[in-house]
Amino acid sequence: MDAYLIPAVDGVAYGLLLFVVAAGLTLAFGVGDVLNLAHGTLFVFGAYAAAKVNDGTWLSLALAVLVGTAAAGAGGALLALMLAPISGRGHLAQALLTFGVALVFSRLLVLVFGPDDLPVVVPKSIDRAVDFAGHSYPGYRLAFIGVAALIAVGLWLVVTRTRAGSFVRATVDDRDMVATLGVNPATVRVSVLAAGGALAGLAGALGAPIIGPGPKTADLVLLLSLVVVVLGGMGSIGGAFLAAIAVGEIHTLGAAKADFQMFQPFAMFGAMAIVLALRATGLLSRRAA
Repeated sequence: MDAYLIPAVDGVAYGLLLFVVAAGLTLAFGVGDVLNLAHGTLFVFGAYAAAKVNDGTWLSLALAVLVGTAAAGAGGALLALMLAPISGRGHLAQALLTFGVALVFSRLLVLVFGPDDLPVVVPKSIDRAVDFAGHSYPGYRLAFIGVAALIAVGLWLVVTRTRAGSFVRATVDDRDMVATLGVNPATVRVSVLAAGGALAGLAGALGAPIIGPGPKTADLVLLLSLVVVVLGGMGSIGGAFLAAIAVGEIHTLGAAKADFQMFQPFAMFGAMAIVLALRATGLLSRRAA
């Protein structure tokens, strides 16, 4: 079991990173009924900001987080405005539009930053190994686990304990009732997509040392986020959290042991296929409680 300790801790870090990204995606789907296939690109905004703005000081890291979060939040709001004219045409039209946006921005990022993965530096004070349960573990990843856990708790409190969160949850259940209270569901939708984009950018800026910026990063993040959203219940923050931790553990433990590597994709996508099949039969609800 000792040999699995470090990969398991790595799985927590990876899973928390996926949760911060997927939380925005699951809110966009649950509240706005929007299938956003450009969500991985919003993550990459933050990751490239970390690579280009962060020079290893705390001030530059804070600036990278600010730039990446703001750029991705603006991108989420812009996507909401672009999707408004086709809001009644179903998920296929949304998928085609957002996928096209993702392709355009992926190409632009390659033209601007080059076709290679970029290195990311972190502040020297946490860019070192830390003794953890008798093992050496990267200090930045331990710090990231703490920060991401705080983000997860803060997001849960906002959604479940604030007035804004109550409107978000009400819009999921009955948007017509929300409209009768004087709140425009379209405004809630734009706000949620902007907030979801900001979460993706924040995750990209903080998580760039874990999933670095590169031409394939957006596709990887989007794919894993979709798995988390499906397994988590399509709209449930709590479900997305549990699913993200599970996916993170499967990803890292599977990669750590050669005997399990060939089964890693089957474990994730097989579970997703089972959940989708059960929902199609009505044995599982579309959205978890």
